[in-house]
Amino acid sequence: MDTISKPLTLNCGLVLPNRLVKAAMAEQMSSKCKNYLPDEAVDAVYQTWARGGWGMVLTGNVQVDADYLGHPFDIAAHDSDAAIAPKVLTTWKRWAQTYNTAATSQPPPPLIMQLNHPGRQSPVGAGARSLCAQNLAPSAIPLDMGDGWLAKSVVSMVFGTPKAMGEEEISGVVARFAMAARLAAEAGFAGVEVHAAHGYLLSTFLTEKSNERTDKYGGSARNRARIVVEVVEAIRNATPKGFCVGVKLNSADHQTAEALRDSIEQIEAIAEAGIDFLEISGGSYEDPRMMADAGESDTPDVKVSSRTAAREAFFLDFAKSIRDHFPSLHLMVTGGFRTRAGMEAAVADSACDLVGIGRPAVLQPSAPKDIIFNQEISDQDARLREEKVDVPRLAQLSGIRGVGSGATSAWYSGQIQRLAKVK
Repeated sequence: MDTISKPLTLNCGLVLPNRLVKAAMAEQMSSKCKNYLPDEAVDAVYQTWARGGWGMVLTGNVQVDADYLGHPFDIAAHDSDAAIAPKVLTTWKRWAQTYNTAATSQPPPPLIMQLNHPGRQSPVGAGARSLCAQNLAPSAIPLDMGDGWLAKSVVSMVFGTPKAMGEEEISGVVARFAMAARLAAEAGFAGVEVHAAHGYLLSTFLTEKSNERTDKYGGSARNRARIVVEVVEAIRNATPKGFCVGVKLNSADHQTAEALRDSIEQIEAIAEAGIDFLEISGGSYEDPRMMADAGESDTPDVKVSSRTAAREAFFLDFAKSIRDHFPSLHLMVTGGFRTRAGMEAAVADSACDLVGIGRPAVLQPSAPKDIIFNQEISDQDARLREEKVDVPRLAQLSGIRGVGSGATSAWYSGQIQRLAKVK
């Protein structure tokens, strides 16, 4: 465990005490009646992770626009002129302060807020917008969750056909990311991660599959990345020096040689905007095969299944391709780590600098301290736990992609909520 236990200094100057990162997960711990703000239950969960020995802790996604949520129980930012705006800063400050106070090491492991806009993956009723308001997307292309009539009906009723955003609306979204990042900095968070993966708004701009624009936000690979570049630049301008900015991208969007070339061109533009780390993950509502285990599967290990090994190799091979082109860019891979040996091998081989851990961090919130860095536990036994969630047979037969991953995500969200009650 020599490599994963070493500190890492990011470009912004932020020092991570080790290489294990608690990855972002769906938490579902707020609501409209709470004004989409974090409460003491959220604080309690993060106090638990603060004591776990992590190198860095990422929050679940915080939506930058309370009108558009990925889930009705998401935490969200509000317009600066909204009546609720002062409470946003107050509750976010409490969130960060209680985390920092609970940490067993000083300085505490950096707490990074993940910022997101769900785009066309915002279900009806999730957020403060009217029921008739269309979702936002680069192009008016609805989700594809299956070929059957049931899947198409669900998409039509739950998500609808999104609205192709005008340039003024794009500028508005960029401003919202910057506003939320500024509030996070004022509240005491060490940085933010911009979510541009899993089929959410920024992710849909990056791929030709969902972006058919012919203006400066579409066409070439670099143009499709323009909105992400603008978000990063706006956050840099809105936050103080030393504030950490990361970006999360899909690997699942780049499975062909041409797509990989596009990805490299986009990452080059995003890196030039000034990011401190790049997280690689995968999956979306349309392609949930990896999102079902995004950050939650098994790593290179002596006794892993062929299915697990293939999934692991996919994420790490993509990371190595990025490493070859961007040797100084700090990479975080979230997708499959379960063993100390696998984590150590990935970092020691320079496939990545940081290891993202998702669902095991819920079941074992002190996994770094109690298992991975515990010298009394052998490499053979240093393995993280996960639970397989049974999906009802009827749901499996529905022909709707994402049902299984959605059920698993909901179960783990429930386990996160239970952490708030653990003393």
